[in-house]
Amino acid sequence: MSDLEPRPEASLCETSGRPGPRAEFFPAREVPLGGVRGVTVFRTLPQRDLPTVGAWCFLDHFHPGSGVNPDGHDIDPHPHIGLQTVTWPLDGRIRHRDSVGSDVEIAPGQLNIMTSGHGIAHSEYRVPGHISGHGLQLWVALPSESRDIAPHFEQHRDLPEISAGDGVTGTVLIGTLAGATSPAAAYTPIVGADLRIASGTDAELPLNPEFEHAVLVIEGALEIDDTRVEPDSLFYLGSDRASIRLHGTEGAHLLLLGGEPFGEDLVMWWNFVARSHEEIEQARNDWEKHDIGRFADIAGHTPEQRIPAPPLPGLHLKPRKRRCGVPHE
Repeated sequence: MSDLEPRPEASLCETSGRPGPRAEFFPAREVPLGGVRGVTVFRTLPQRDLPTVGAWCFLDHFHPGSGVNPDGHDIDPHPHIGLQTVTWPLDGRIRHRDSVGSDVEIAPGQLNIMTSGHGIAHSEYRVPGHISGHGLQLWVALPSESRDIAPHFEQHRDLPEISAGDGVTGTVLIGTLAGATSPAAAYTPIVGADLRIASGTDAELPLNPEFEHAVLVIEGALEIDDTRVEPDSLFYLGSDRASIRLHGTEGAHLLLLGGEPFGEDLVMWWNFVARSHEEIEQARNDWEKHDIGRFADIAGHTPEQRIPAPPLPGLHLKPRKRRCGVPHE
């Protein structure tokens, strides 16, 4: 999973406390990733005013009709630092290969989670005969005590299912929800779940009030605490909610994200999550000079296939104050 924008914007944020309950919409940005494959995604994280939800710091939704090549798309070798990548396909199959020796295929209902630590490289290719045109790609920022750990990869094919009243079912991708806990590695208090709400459902979903939460509707529509929520706009719920009321007006498929508000300043640029301009610059230089001690080669790929890093912006990257979800005075 890569941010392939040729001129990526820096996403910078300062820490914030618990924001309290909110009900705010953040429209998706349609981001053309360029290249001959014409990949386009709907990006709802980071936002200028809301760069993170818990430790979740990146969310792309790609689907038919969003400009994605109908034959799927391939992502050549590229680097990551300071984060976990989370891949959740909704159709097709994807082949993942990385610099720690992983070579696996992933199908709908299965979760790939790759922890970059100090540095990792990977690629994602479509599997011939299995078009991959719909899915979610996310990042989780690693806290300071974990961001330089050894890189590793895990795949989970048996994730816990939940049922929250009549008409609400789901899969817990990471963390704990409604009494079910995912086996996926988590380095901060966090939750992510794929939920389905049947038409006509009225139900209450328990939440951790210490977390802030947000919802992305993938398909359909529903009401959350009497607010109508439709696809491709992130609905930010804030914190201090013990539950939310769900009414399935048409039936809906949605993603729930949450976590304790991330307590560290972040600097995000291209495929890197760091704490300073200097860390970003060093990671970019290490990738460009082909430092195999940090970003080892991936079996089956040639050096020519590596995606080159874009130029750094002409400014010194510094954290700036988060303007949404800050505590009330």
